Amino acid sequence: MSTAEETAGGEMQPWAEVTPDAARRLLVAAVEAFAERGYHATTTRDIAGRAGMSPAALYIHYKTKEELLHRISRIGHDKALDIVRSAAQGGGGAAERLTDAVRSFVRWHAGQHTTARVVQYELEALGPEARAEIVALRRQTDAAVRGIIADGVAAGDFDVPDVPGTTLAVLSLCIDVARWFNVGGPRTPDEVGALYADLVLRMVGAKK
Repeated sequence: MSTAEETAGGEMQPWAEVTPDAARRLLVAAVEAFAERGYHATTTRDIAGRAGMSPAALYIHYKTKEELLHRISRIGHDKALDIVRSAAQGGGGAAERLTDAVRSFVRWHAGQHTTARVVQYELEALGPEARAEIVALRRQTDAAVRGIIADGVAAGDFDVPDVPGTTLAVLSLCIDVARWFNVGGPRTPDEVGALYADLVLRMVGAKK
């Protein structure tokens, strides 16, 4: 992962829990390769080469290419869920919590866009058991955002006839940032986060 991406995200890559160093280097190399070429077009030799290691060295740390993708997906989805859940459990009214959730969620998808592209768009490459685990995390993220919107409706702060559908639209809007965000573009992750937070408040008919 590039230094530029780290800087844009304003935080270190979420791989501190991956040890030893060789395993972390392979994980970072896999993220770069999967984002650039796609999971299916990437070979274990590609990953090992990017990490400056031999293909045999990769199997010391990961049994398969899918295990690498699963580890990346799990860490990424855990991070995304933490971001949204923290906002959902924060203080303030529904509008304030939704603003915080969207701003933080978008900022992560922009600042960590290479990681986020792999995390969000390579899910179907996982086997049934691993995919089910990640889908469960996605449902928790959905539930956290849906809860904020439902709170806003109950309090009369939001005008949302279809809470589940609106939740899906909000999350889709945020996640798609990872697909198009460019560090060299005109907006920073913070600016995109602020823009999207304002757009989402308009979507839910938040009262000023």
